[in-house]
Amino acid sequence: MKRSHLLAAAGLALVALAPLGRAQEVGRGQDQAEPPSATQAAPKARPEEAGRMLNALADGPGWRSYKARFVTDQGRVVDTANGRISHSEGQGYGMLLAVAAGDKDAFRRIWDWTRANLMVREDALLAWRWEPDKRPGVADMNNATDGDILVAWALAEAADGWADEGYRLAARRLAVDIARRTVLFRVEGGPLLLPGMSGFSAEDRTDGPVANLSYWIFPAFARLAAVAPEFEWARLSANGLDLVLRARFGQAQLPTEWISMRGGTPKPASGFPTVFSYNAVRIPLYLAMAGITDRRYYEPFLRLWATSDPSGMPVIDTETNAVAGRFQEPGYGAIPAIAACAATGTALPPGFSEIAPSENYYPATLQLLAIATANVRYLSCLGR
Repeated sequence: MKRSHLLAAAGLALVALAPLGRAQEVGRGQDQAEPPSATQAAPKARPEEAGRMLNALADGPGWRSYKARFVTDQGRVVDTANGRISHSEGQGYGMLLAVAAGDKDAFRRIWDWTRANLMVREDALLAWRWEPDKRPGVADMNNATDGDILVAWALAEAADGWADEGYRLAARRLAVDIARRTVLFRVEGGPLLLPGMSGFSAEDRTDGPVANLSYWIFPAFARLAAVAPEFEWARLSANGLDLVLRARFGQAQLPTEWISMRGGTPKPASGFPTVFSYNAVRIPLYLAMAGITDRRYYEPFLRLWATSDPSGMPVIDTETNAVAGRFQEPGYGAIPAIAACAATGTALPPGFSEIAPSENYYPATLQLLAIATANVRYLSCLGR
């Protein structure tokens, strides 16, 4: 996700600034204690083997609108609420949605642009930010681990769905460096996923390592394990699920965007707003996408969204329990809907699958992911 993303799409004035420091390669350890069990019953979710993304959107009108508005002919995915920049997250989302739409041509174009413009580091990770008014366009060489995971996941999906070994090899190269350079397998409270190679470790910050729970893309880990099985992705995923239960702050018991894991105990990271906001809103979406239906993981989100507000979904300051802003675009509403579906079997509302023509890139992306998730895993919530 973004290091300094102006939250214009949410109608907010908050800016999340993550510090950048020296690059650090992190290694893989074998002696980390196994985290508490995160086993969950999934009576309403379809089985894991049915969880693949290929054709989950079936080239529907939502994808066609998305492609026309946010994907250039060259394959650049445009963040329309953030100065029309591009980033590794957006490229990964675009590739994943192209697989879900069965759109081979769009996938190839987005991947080709990503390789040509963001694969400029010495390792296999992606530079996270590209600006259209700069030459060279890369504005920050640090990686964003969620973007790397999304791209690797999309490549693995494309490799399976379209029997393309080139995509599988590319997925493996990226997955190996994600594990080697951004996962702390040997750390108290670990394994932990660093949001980027630079700026988040204990060497970079006095309260480090710092994590962001929305970077744990739970549905991706099984795919990464298939292409890079030598790494302990299941342990990383299980520890992330455990952290969803432990990183609950303030009266609302919600996670903040940025979480200090110094000493193994989660607490809000210093120097960041203590809010549940733009990044963290993805956590219940990723839980649902992974087929997790245990209500424990969703409880604080379900409470927060129990009553809808026409002015938009609230951003919560976990320190004061005050509403610090609102997500005003309707696409964000797909997340409470899919969370309630996964946790309680609640029917998805009318209009759930309709993308507003004025929607910006980010809420439109989240809504399309929620639609694909319902089509893959929760047909009963669609009345099918």
